[in-house]
Amino acid sequence: MLSDEIRSMEILGYLAATLIGISLGLIGGGGSILTVPVLVYLFGIDVTLSTSYSLFIIGTTSLVGAYRNYRKGQVSIRTALLFGISSIATVYISRKFLLPVVPDVLFNIGDFHVTRSFATMTLFAALMLFASLSMIKSNDSPAEPSKSHHGARFLSNLLFAGIGVGLVTGLLGAGGGFLLIPVLVLLFRMPMKEAVGTSLLIIALNSLFGFAGDMGNVTPDWKLLLTLTAIAISGILAGGMLSNRIDGKRLKKSFGWFVLIMAVYILIKETLLR
Repeated sequence: MLSDEIRSMEILGYLAATLIGISLGLIGGGGSILTVPVLVYLFGIDVTLSTSYSLFIIGTTSLVGAYRNYRKGQVSIRTALLFGISSIATVYISRKFLLPVVPDVLFNIGDFHVTRSFATMTLFAALMLFASLSMIKSNDSPAEPSKSHHGARFLSNLLFAGIGVGLVTGLLGAGGGFLLIPVLVLLFRMPMKEAVGTSLLIIALNSLFGFAGDMGNVTPDWKLLLTLTAIAISGILAGGMLSNRIDGKRLKKSFGWFVLIMAVYILIKETLLR
Protein backbone atom coordinates (compact mmCIF):
# COMPACT_ATOMS: atom_id res chain seq x y z
CA MET A 1 0.00 0.00 0.00
CA LEU A 2 2.79 2.37 0.95
CA SER A 3 4.74 1.51 -2.20
CA ASP A 4 1.65 2.29 -4.32
CA GLU A 5 1.34 5.66 -2.62
CA ILE A 6 5.02 6.41 -3.24
CA ARG A 7 4.60 5.38 -6.87
CA SER A 8 1.61 7.68 -7.27
CA MET A 9 3.59 10.58 -5.80
CA GLU A 10 6.43 9.92 -8.25
CA ILE A 11 4.02 9.89 -11.20
CA LEU A 12 2.67 13.25 -10.04
CA GLY A 13 6.26 14.43 -9.79
CA TYR A 14 6.99 13.48 -13.41
CA LEU A 15 3.82 15.24 -14.55
CA ALA A 16 4.86 18.31 -12.56
CA ALA A 17 8.27 18.23 -14.29
CA THR A 18 6.46 18.48 -17.61
CA LEU A 19 4.42 21.42 -16.32
CA ILE A 20 7.60 23.13 -15.14
CA GLY A 21 9.09 22.86 -18.63
CA ILE A 22 5.89 24.02 -20.34
CA SER A 23 5.74 27.06 -18.07
CA LEU A 24 9.34 27.99 -18.87
CA GLY A 25 8.63 27.63 -22.58
CA LEU A 26 5.47 29.72 -22.52
CA ILE A 27 6.20 32.53 -20.07
CA GLY A 28 9.96 32.28 -19.41
CA GLY A 29 9.58 31.55 -15.69
CA GLY A 30 7.18 30.52 -12.98
CA GLY A 31 7.80 26.79 -13.29
CA SER A 32 11.20 26.90 -11.64
CA ILE A 33 9.75 27.97 -8.31
CA LEU A 34 7.79 24.69 -8.20
CA THR A 35 10.83 22.45 -8.70
CA VAL A 36 12.05 22.35 -5.10
CA PRO A 37 8.56 21.72 -3.62
CA VAL A 38 8.05 18.94 -6.19
CA LEU A 39 11.36 17.31 -5.29
CA VAL A 40 10.75 17.65 -1.55
CA TYR A 41 7.09 16.62 -1.31
CA LEU A 42 6.66 14.24 -4.26
CA PHE A 43 10.08 12.56 -4.38
CA GLY A 44 10.99 12.87 -0.69
CA ILE A 45 14.41 14.43 -1.37
CA ASP A 46 16.19 16.47 1.30
CA VAL A 47 15.57 20.23 0.96
CA THR A 48 19.23 21.19 0.53
CA LEU A 49 19.84 18.47 -2.06
CA SER A 50 16.60 19.47 -3.80
CA THR A 51 17.88 23.02 -4.30
CA SER A 52 20.94 21.56 -6.01
CA TYR A 53 18.85 19.25 -8.21
CA SER A 54 16.61 22.18 -9.09
CA LEU A 55 19.56 24.22 -10.33
CA PHE A 56 20.61 21.47 -12.75
CA ILE A 57 17.08 20.73 -14.01
CA ILE A 58 16.14 24.38 -14.49
CA GLY A 59 19.55 25.39 -15.84
CA THR A 60 19.68 22.70 -18.51
CA THR A 61 16.04 23.10 -19.49
CA SER A 62 16.33 26.89 -19.70
CA LEU A 63 19.45 26.62 -21.85
CA VAL A 64 17.50 24.60 -24.41
CA GLY A 65 14.69 27.16 -24.35
CA ALA A 66 17.13 30.07 -24.63
CA TYR A 67 18.72 28.51 -27.73
CA ARG A 68 15.30 28.16 -29.39
CA ASN A 69 14.49 31.80 -28.64
CA TYR A 70 17.94 32.94 -29.80
CA ARG A 71 17.29 31.39 -33.21
CA LYS A 72 14.13 33.53 -33.39
CA GLY A 73 16.10 36.69 -32.51
CA GLN A 74 14.32 37.00 -29.14
CA VAL A 75 17.33 37.03 -26.79
CA SER A 76 19.33 40.10 -25.73
CA ILE A 77 22.77 38.57 -25.32
CA ARG A 78 24.26 41.85 -24.06
CA THR A 79 21.66 42.26 -21.32
CA ALA A 80 21.96 38.61 -20.27
CA LEU A 81 25.76 38.78 -20.01
CA LEU A 82 25.80 42.11 -18.16
CA PHE A 83 23.12 40.85 -15.78
CA GLY A 84 25.08 37.64 -15.36
CA ILE A 85 28.26 39.38 -14.20
CA SER A 86 26.70 40.07 -10.80
CA SER A 87 24.11 37.30 -10.64
CA ILE A 88 26.45 34.40 -11.52
CA ALA A 89 29.07 35.57 -9.02
CA THR A 90 26.38 35.89 -6.32
CA VAL A 91 24.97 32.43 -7.07
CA TYR A 92 28.36 30.74 -7.08
CA ILE A 93 29.56 32.37 -3.87
CA SER A 94 26.32 31.63 -2.01
CA ARG A 95 26.27 27.96 -3.10
CA LYS A 96 29.98 27.30 -2.66
CA PHE A 97 30.74 29.17 0.55
CA LEU A 98 27.55 30.41 2.25
CA LEU A 99 25.20 27.40 2.24
CA PRO A 100 27.74 24.85 3.58
CA VAL A 101 28.18 26.89 6.80
CA VAL A 102 24.48 27.50 7.45
CA PRO A 103 23.54 25.39 10.53
CA ASP A 104 20.67 22.87 10.46
CA VAL A 105 18.98 24.76 13.33
CA LEU A 106 19.05 28.52 12.75
CA PHE A 107 17.51 29.64 16.05
CA ASN A 108 14.87 28.72 18.60
CA ILE A 109 11.60 30.43 19.50
CA GLY A 110 10.75 28.88 22.84
CA ASP A 111 10.43 25.16 22.15
CA PHE A 112 10.11 25.71 18.40
CA HIS A 113 13.27 24.99 16.37
CA VAL A 114 13.58 27.09 13.23
CA THR A 115 15.51 24.71 10.99
CA ARG A 116 17.19 25.43 7.67
CA SER A 117 14.61 23.21 5.96
CA PHE A 118 11.70 25.09 7.55
CA ALA A 119 13.20 28.49 6.68
CA THR A 120 13.86 27.43 3.07
CA MET A 121 10.34 26.14 2.45
CA THR A 122 8.74 29.11 4.23
CA LEU A 123 10.74 31.54 2.11
CA PHE A 124 9.72 29.56 -0.94
CA ALA A 125 6.07 29.90 0.02
CA ALA A 126 6.47 33.66 0.56
CA LEU A 127 8.12 34.12 -2.83
CA MET A 128 5.48 31.92 -4.45
CA LEU A 129 2.76 34.14 -2.96
CA PHE A 130 4.50 37.22 -4.36
CA ALA A 131 5.00 35.59 -7.75
CA SER A 132 1.42 34.29 -7.96
CA LEU A 133 -0.11 37.66 -7.12
CA SER A 134 2.20 39.30 -9.64
CA MET A 135 1.04 36.90 -12.36
CA ILE A 136 -2.64 37.12 -11.41
CA LYS A 137 -2.73 40.93 -11.18
CA SER A 138 -0.25 41.64 -13.97
CA ASN A 139 -0.85 44.63 -16.19
CA ASP A 140 -1.98 43.39 -19.58
CA SER A 141 -0.68 46.46 -21.42
CA PRO A 142 2.61 45.82 -23.22
CA ALA A 143 5.74 47.60 -22.11
CA GLU A 144 7.24 50.25 -24.33
CA PRO A 145 10.61 49.19 -25.73
CA SER A 146 13.55 50.71 -23.96
CA LYS A 147 15.09 53.65 -25.72
CA SER A 148 18.41 53.31 -23.96
CA HIS A 149 20.34 50.22 -22.98
CA HIS A 150 23.44 52.21 -22.10
CA GLY A 151 24.70 54.53 -19.41
CA ALA A 152 25.64 54.31 -15.74
CA ARG A 153 22.05 54.06 -14.50
CA PHE A 154 21.27 51.13 -16.78
CA LEU A 155 24.43 49.30 -15.71
CA SER A 156 23.84 49.96 -12.00
CA ASN A 157 20.25 48.69 -12.29
CA LEU A 158 21.53 45.53 -13.97
CA LEU A 159 24.13 45.09 -11.22
CA PHE A 160 21.73 45.33 -8.29
CA ALA A 161 18.97 43.35 -10.00
CA GLY A 162 21.53 40.64 -10.77
CA ILE A 163 22.61 40.43 -7.13
CA GLY A 164 19.00 40.13 -5.97
CA VAL A 165 18.09 37.39 -8.43
CA GLY A 166 21.43 35.68 -7.75
CA LEU A 167 20.66 35.47 -4.03
CA VAL A 168 17.25 33.92 -4.71
CA THR A 169 18.78 31.40 -7.11
CA GLY A 170 21.73 30.59 -4.88
CA LEU A 171 19.96 30.27 -1.54
CA LEU A 172 16.68 28.71 -2.68
CA GLY A 173 17.57 26.90 -5.89
CA ALA A 174 14.92 28.76 -7.92
CA GLY A 175 15.77 29.98 -11.38
CA GLY A 176 14.35 33.40 -10.62
CA GLY A 177 12.22 33.74 -13.74
CA PHE A 178 9.26 34.88 -11.66
CA LEU A 179 11.42 37.86 -10.66
CA LEU A 180 13.30 38.28 -13.94
CA ILE A 181 10.30 38.76 -16.20
CA PRO A 182 8.86 41.70 -14.19
CA VAL A 183 12.36 43.22 -13.88
CA LEU A 184 13.11 43.00 -17.61
CA VAL A 185 9.65 44.18 -18.70
CA LEU A 186 8.92 46.86 -16.10
CA LEU A 187 12.38 48.11 -15.11
CA PHE A 188 14.22 47.75 -18.42
CA ARG A 189 11.14 48.20 -20.66
CA MET A 190 11.94 45.09 -22.71
CA PRO A 191 9.27 43.64 -25.05
CA MET A 192 7.65 40.53 -23.56
CA LYS A 193 8.90 37.98 -26.11
CA GLU A 194 12.47 39.27 -25.83
CA ALA A 195 12.16 39.28 -22.03
CA VAL A 196 11.13 35.60 -22.07
CA GLY A 197 14.13 34.56 -24.19
CA THR A 198 16.58 36.73 -22.25
CA SER A 199 15.17 35.46 -18.95
CA LEU A 200 15.78 31.85 -20.00
CA LEU A 201 19.43 32.57 -20.82
CA ILE A 202 20.00 34.35 -17.49
CA ILE A 203 18.27 31.50 -15.63
CA ALA A 204 20.45 28.95 -17.43
CA LEU A 205 23.69 30.79 -16.61
CA ASN A 206 22.75 31.37 -12.96
CA SER A 207 21.48 27.85 -12.34
CA LEU A 208 24.30 25.93 -14.02
CA PHE A 209 27.00 27.99 -12.34
CA GLY A 210 25.16 27.49 -9.05
CA PHE A 211 25.11 23.73 -9.60
CA ALA A 212 28.83 23.84 -10.38
CA GLY A 213 29.33 25.52 -7.02
CA ASP A 214 27.66 22.51 -5.37
CA MET A 215 30.01 19.96 -6.86
CA GLY A 216 32.00 18.39 -4.05
CA ASN A 217 29.25 19.14 -1.54
CA VAL A 218 26.58 16.83 -2.99
CA THR A 219 26.38 13.41 -4.64
CA PRO A 220 23.46 13.49 -7.10
CA ASP A 221 21.29 10.55 -8.14
CA TRP A 222 22.12 11.09 -11.81
CA LYS A 223 19.52 8.63 -13.09
CA LEU A 224 16.66 10.50 -11.41
CA LEU A 225 18.18 13.90 -12.14
CA LEU A 226 18.65 13.24 -15.86
CA THR A 227 15.19 11.66 -16.14
CA LEU A 228 13.50 14.71 -14.63
CA THR A 229 15.64 17.02 -16.78
CA ALA A 230 14.69 15.15 -19.96
CA ILE A 231 10.99 15.40 -19.04
CA ALA A 232 11.30 19.12 -18.29
CA ILE A 233 13.10 19.65 -21.63
CA SER A 234 10.25 17.91 -23.46
CA GLY A 235 7.93 20.29 -21.62
CA ILE A 236 9.82 23.41 -22.65
CA LEU A 237 9.89 22.25 -26.28
CA ALA A 238 6.12 21.70 -26.14
CA GLY A 239 5.68 25.08 -24.46
CA GLY A 240 7.66 26.74 -27.21
CA MET A 241 5.44 25.19 -29.88
CA LEU A 242 2.27 26.12 -27.99
CA SER A 243 3.34 29.71 -27.30
CA ASN A 244 1.89 30.97 -30.60
CA ARG A 245 -1.42 29.12 -30.11
CA ILE A 246 -2.29 29.82 -26.48
CA ASP A 247 -3.28 33.16 -24.98
CA GLY A 248 -0.22 33.89 -22.85
CA LYS A 249 -2.06 36.37 -20.61
CA ARG A 250 -4.76 33.88 -19.67
CA LEU A 251 -2.20 31.10 -19.17
CA LYS A 252 -0.06 33.34 -16.97
CA LYS A 253 -3.01 34.13 -14.69
CA SER A 254 -4.09 30.47 -14.55
CA PHE A 255 -0.59 29.43 -13.61
CA GLY A 256 -0.54 32.21 -11.02
CA TRP A 257 -3.58 30.67 -9.31
CA PHE A 258 -1.87 27.28 -9.34
CA VAL A 259 1.26 28.71 -7.74
CA LEU A 260 -0.91 30.48 -5.14
CA ILE A 261 -2.58 27.20 -4.16
CA MET A 262 0.84 25.53 -3.88
CA ALA A 263 2.13 28.37 -1.68
CA VAL A 264 -0.83 28.04 0.69
CA TYR A 265 -0.30 24.26 0.83
CA ILE A 266 3.37 24.67 1.73
CA LEU A 267 2.57 27.20 4.48
CA ILE A 268 -0.07 24.90 5.97
CA LYS A 269 2.20 21.85 5.78
CA GLU A 270 5.20 23.62 7.29
CA THR A 271 3.31 25.39 10.10
CA LEU A 272 0.08 23.60 11.02
CA LEU A 273 0.98 20.03 10.04
CA ARG A 274 4.50 19.86 11.49
